[in-house]
Amino acid sequence: MRCPYCGSEDTQVKDSRPAEDNTSIRRRRICPDCGGRFTTFERVQLRELMVIKKTGRKVLFDRDKLVRSFEIALRKRPVDRDRIERAVSGIVRRLESSGETEISSEQIGLQVLEALKSLDDVAFVRYASVYRDFSHAEDFEHVINEINAKIARDPLDP
Repeated sequence: MRCPYCGSEDTQVKDSRPAEDNTSIRRRRICPDCGGRFTTFERVQLRELMVIKKTGRKVLFDRDKLVRSFEIALRKRPVDRDRIERAVSGIVRRLESSGETEISSEQIGLQVLEALKSLDDVAFVRYASVYRDFSHAEDFEHVINEINAKIARDPLDP
């Protein structure tokens, strides 16, 4: 692993432990050349996934971009970081184990919507407004009515 401070390629692992629901390994590293300390995370990757955008363009799947989508939707919302990581890890696991190497951005968006629906209603509406390309106030009203209907059906469901 290359040192992010001096670029040396000879770094040493000082500590390793499971992280994020045992789906990755957290490694504390030190650079013997500059003394810099940093952390890396190692995850199992079952296969390379390609995302097919609406335009037809193909790009490599980026887990960090998925995390950023959740963070933007959940900005200033009382949702624990661990719950976000579990939701992202669940989506990634489902995508990797689907057997497909090419996945449409729409499929990913639907999975994000489903995960946000269970995490936070406000974040769900925020993400839906972009994903579904809301253009009128009635679009928001329709989604809020969906949420209210869900609450009416099962008021104990958080």
